[in-house]
Amino acid sequence: MSELGELRAPNATIMNTTTFSLLSLLTIAFTFRVACVLDDNLKFPVVEDCNLMPHVELNKINSYLIRKQHLTDEARGGDLVKVVRDIGGLHATSPTTPYLSLLARMREFEKEDLEKELYMKRTLGKIRYVRNTMYVLTRQFIPTAFAATRKMAEPKSEAYSKFLGISEKEYKLISKRIIELLRGKGGKTTKSIKEELGSKLNISPIVNLMCDQGLLIRGAPQKGWKSNLHTYHLFNEYFSNIRLDRVGEADARRMVVEVYISTFGPVTETDIAWWTGFPQSQISQIINDLKDKVAHVETSAAGDDYLVSSQQIDSLMSMRPIRRNVANLLPRLDPYVISYKERDRYLDSENHHYVFDPAGNATSTILLNGETVGIWDVCEKVSPLIKLFLFERVPKRMLKDIHVIAKRTGKFIMEKEVQIKECDSMTSLTHRTAGGFMSPLKDS
Repeated sequence: MSELGELRAPNATIMNTTTFSLLSLLTIAFTFRVACVLDDNLKFPVVEDCNLMPHVELNKINSYLIRKQHLTDEARGGDLVKVVRDIGGLHATSPTTPYLSLLARMREFEKEDLEKELYMKRTLGKIRYVRNTMYVLTRQFIPTAFAATRKMAEPKSEAYSKFLGISEKEYKLISKRIIELLRGKGGKTTKSIKEELGSKLNISPIVNLMCDQGLLIRGAPQKGWKSNLHTYHLFNEYFSNIRLDRVGEADARRMVVEVYISTFGPVTETDIAWWTGFPQSQISQIINDLKDKVAHVETSAAGDDYLVSSQQIDSLMSMRPIRRNVANLLPRLDPYVISYKERDRYLDSENHHYVFDPAGNATSTILLNGETVGIWDVCEKVSPLIKLFLFERVPKRMLKDIHVIAKRTGKFIMEKEVQIKECDSMTSLTHRTAGGFMSPLKDS
């Protein structure tokens, strides 16, 4: 036996290490993060496990993800439903966010394009999803999303309904009457439902709970794209060929995690647990179940274990840097920004308080090559205005591109030409009241 002893592979096969120099062994340990323990008898390092994870630089990950998220010129989409599927759905707590998320990702986009797919063709649907938040999802994915999250969403809606004074008996009675009222009649607003029922009860928490139970679904708002005052339809009439019970919770949660890794990977296990809200133990078990479908990589950030779909690992490793700088203006709660817990890849920690409020809500951001470089806001009260706040100076050419995108975004929102104002300062979202993320540059 050589002075270096034995090298033990993961399958415990003993390999002769005579040919290994000390430098070679140290290089292997450093590069592949092998775990070494000290043998009490022989007093030299013995390799217990070799985790041969490819190493990926952060700028390569950013280049890969902004392409996958349709945020580069060549990656912008022409098929709206495909884009929605590719980016894991559209966050829809704020009514304008789905529109602005698509504006940033489509080659050509008008408000009517989303409304056609969502409310007329019904290739998409709006339901509560992960972290008890509203999403626009493809109709094919709705049963999976519903089954995976119902046990998290429904109890919260029940508690909220009781908090507002709706007893269980009242809910059963009124929900049954609402079903009878809507059957064969299309959608109605809560105001219309309340009037036709002649009830004095607060109808909003009742229809919300009915949606979370799969009895109703939110349809087109009567007051346009900036409104959350939806009409409500019977789910089984709105989506007559969708069965919400076709998939069980365990299978649905496994599919949600697999889709998340495929959509947003490379991600950490912490990211997955935060985004889904599923128990950590369940996340670990699902990842183990998906071991044949998931690959592991490490980055220069902290050597963390990142997960990526096995089918995408070659694309990630062969990704070339972006040739031309890419700027984006993303709305508050956009999937690219809100879908991770560990955010150092795209956001410097010193600027975190500008982007996220204490509740974890993300405001509207300016991206440069996938990294967050500033904040934007819209002001409609005095004159059409888009405000910009940059964390630090950017090259003049990129600033010009940001202005062009800001003017396009402002015109989309206000349907008229807008002016641009660059702000010198911004109040931290940690010092703003709840909801401050919705108007981040109000005081600037």
